[in-house]
Amino acid sequence: MIDLEYFKMSPFEKLRFKIKRFFKRIPSAFAAFFKAIPKKLYKLWSAFAGAFLNIGRAAKEGDMWTRSSFVVMGAGLVRRKQYLRGILYFLFEVAFVLYMVFFGGRYLSKMGSLGTVARVEVVDPLTGVIKYEYIDDSFLILLYSILTIFIIIAFAYMWYHNVKGSLLMQQLKETKQNLPTVKQNFKSYGDENYHKSLLAVPMLGLFFFTVLPLFFMIIVAFTNYGPGTKPPKDLFQWAGFESFKIVFGGGVDVSANMFGQVLLWTIVWAFFATFSNYVLGMLVAILINRKGIKFKKLWRTILVMTIAIPQFVSLLFMSQFLAHQGLLNNLLQEWGWITKPIPFLTDGTFARATIIIVNIWIGVPFSMLICTGILMNIPADLYESARMDGASPFRAYMKITLPYMLQVTTPYIITQFIGNLNNFNVIYLLNGGGPDMIEGTAGKTDLLITWLYKLTVNNDRFADASVIGILTFIVSAVFSLVLYNRSKSVKNEEEFM
Repeated sequence: MIDLEYFKMSPFEKLRFKIKRFFKRIPSAFAAFFKAIPKKLYKLWSAFAGAFLNIGRAAKEGDMWTRSSFVVMGAGLVRRKQYLRGILYFLFEVAFVLYMVFFGGRYLSKMGSLGTVARVEVVDPLTGVIKYEYIDDSFLILLYSILTIFIIIAFAYMWYHNVKGSLLMQQLKETKQNLPTVKQNFKSYGDENYHKSLLAVPMLGLFFFTVLPLFFMIIVAFTNYGPGTKPPKDLFQWAGFESFKIVFGGGVDVSANMFGQVLLWTIVWAFFATFSNYVLGMLVAILINRKGIKFKKLWRTILVMTIAIPQFVSLLFMSQFLAHQGLLNNLLQEWGWITKPIPFLTDGTFARATIIIVNIWIGVPFSMLICTGILMNIPADLYESARMDGASPFRAYMKITLPYMLQVTTPYIITQFIGNLNNFNVIYLLNGGGPDMIEGTAGKTDLLITWLYKLTVNNDRFADASVIGILTFIVSAVFSLVLYNRSKSVKNEEEFM
């Protein structure tokens, strides 16, 4: 609750009070998030329990055809003239059995060992040349085993709905209700089930290009996949929590202290990169939209043109421009303003400040465009009423513009924040995450994502990189869920403020 003293504060004191209150609420937001986890797990367990109860009912109350669906998917549906659904279930079962027999089962059976023989020497009887025949590939065994597990889960899901549907059709027939025809079933996928038809292909793409690689990365963290184990030439094995012990232990290349420094800088960078771009982009948009400003289209066009230039080109140019012997340092020395080059990208403190400033340069135009579209939709009557009541421009901004913008753009801010947590381009293209720390594989401006890249590409530390990837995912997921669920965009979806 805000007491009466709040209304006696100056506008700047109120702003400081709101910022302070925001940071005080962050711990409680995280506490509320973790407190809600048991409830979510209980709901998930209730759903599983309900599924098992339905299967028990089908086994107890189902007739011969419903029970036959336990073995031959779709049998009960075909018996009730649900030919389309029944045949699709049956074909899915046939495809699953063939997949397990000829492909998936072979890899899944080797998942426990991840292979026993990598390759054998074979002598060509004609030329006498020794060649290698590859037997087991740990990488493929792990990848296809994970895929097979997902396919088994999908089969179990389809099998359950096959049994549940058979029981439902039996009950409808026993109560002498009309059963849906083939035409009605087919038509439903363009009507009430249209969302399933529309999302089928995107969901498959999401699974193969996001979910499957994510789970593969998580599982790799529990192996010794790294230097000296390069498939298919070599095999890697299960290593349990050894990689986690290395990351949280006292290693040289990877350590808990190094992870803490990189994580802290990642969060600091994401905060300043997000809110500096957002606030400055909003102010630029407000300035251009003010009455009396001439050549509005010209200023917008100039800012938009900076977006049209590919980001990697701009960043590589700035990397050379700000280099130790780059154009800027040479000009400043020729003009006599400095006696030695400024370490824009080679000193830790300078590099961090430089990266934030360069990110403002490339990010403000995009934020300006987002804010411009929203500002044009704020009712002009609100500002007119504020002026009639004697409100200053700053007070109108704090009471009308800023609340409206935050209400509409909170999901955008959260997206930008999470994107900056994983902003590979700006960091790596400017200075490669440098300057390097005295010990270890991370640099002073490395984010978790760039450090992960170095561990995999430069050091072949795949298992350790997977641990970093898991921790990056946890940080990103927790921040996005907590901030989004606590925002007014979710709590007051139907309200202006």
